[in-house]
Amino acid sequence: MPCACHSFNLTLSDMAHSFVKAISFFGIVQRIYTLFAHSTKRWKILVDNVPSLTVKSLCNTRWESRIKSVKAIRFQSPQIRLALLELYNSSGDDANIAKTKSEAESLANSLASFEFLLGMVIWYDILFSINIVSKKLQSKSMSIGVVMNEVQGMITYFEKYRIEGFESSLNTAKILALDMDIEPKFPIKRRITRKRQFDENENDNNDEEIQSPEESFRVNYFLVVVDIAIASLKDRFEQLEVFDNVFGFLCDAKRLKSLDNDDLRKSCTSFMTTFTHNNFSDVDADDLFSELKVLQMTLPNDLMSAFEILEFVKAADCYPNVSIAYRILLTMPMTVASAERSFSKLKLLKTYLRSSMSQERLNGLATLCIEKIMLEHINVETIISDFASRKARRNIFI
Repeated sequence: MPCACHSFNLTLSDMAHSFVKAISFFGIVQRIYTLFAHSTKRWKILVDNVPSLTVKSLCNTRWESRIKSVKAIRFQSPQIRLALLELYNSSGDDANIAKTKSEAESLANSLASFEFLLGMVIWYDILFSINIVSKKLQSKSMSIGVVMNEVQGMITYFEKYRIEGFESSLNTAKILALDMDIEPKFPIKRRITRKRQFDENENDNNDEEIQSPEESFRVNYFLVVVDIAIASLKDRFEQLEVFDNVFGFLCDAKRLKSLDNDDLRKSCTSFMTTFTHNNFSDVDADDLFSELKVLQMTLPNDLMSAFEILEFVKAADCYPNVSIAYRILLTMPMTVASAERSFSKLKLLKTYLRSSMSQERLNGLATLCIEKIMLEHINVETIISDFASRKARRNIFI
């Protein structure tokens, strides 16, 4: 089953590569960072004009993290534009002064475009909403039911945003443009007309509907991004929906207790059919149904996750089929974020300065970093005393 966080990441990738203007938007964001990060003098100009949030480079793998890059420009567009104009007017000893001035002027003109400001507001809203859900899905105790609820919530959000989002984003972009002394107006393209033939009527050319620049941006930019987001979410989480149909009734105590006899028996039969091979099944549907009926009565009224229900079942030691079902459920991780964090810690531990570290020491340090929460509840003084007592040299004098 694909990782839920990676699926959200690929959804954003589909949106960003859907058309040329989206690609160009993120290209401008990266160019702003590259221009100022090229030298300390340029970065000093940026810091003098932008005291709070600094521009950040785009990440090629974690697309939801691009919210940090867009946020710095979204809330500091006037200051960043002033920094670009100051860099353009500065007379430094840069060897590529002509290239620097040209790049600064180009980026300042891009920030002065109302289309760019409106696209920036739209992308910030999209990245912010997806980033919140992506952070939540990285939890260790994530279950299928919670993931499906979050996905359905995102689809509902984009469907509502498709109807109401453009007007709100347009109003926000107009306020931002007025603060930057920019006219909130879309560029008007020249209308292309063709010569009318002798057998055509005068009203034939009026049959084609002429879109306004605002409507053209909404149809060719805004709706394209949102529609691809909705389609990509439905397509990439289709397999997860199949798993939810099989394991959904076991996700939490509230959902399990809400099932009546017919729905519960139907879910047990579907579960047994899924895990049946050559007339051999891991569980018996009738026994699983009977055990779950008793479990519905004995479970506490508290909100319990699948792992907590399994602990309760193991403590009771009288629900063999339910125990097997929950163990199968919990062997299927919704995300691999925890495993990837282990590799991230290894990159921090074994650096170029620690290249000669032994495997045993590396494993020990990695375990301490990965299990940091468990480490906080360990008495370090007791461990040190025990270690010292075992390793102390004892000289026996006769």
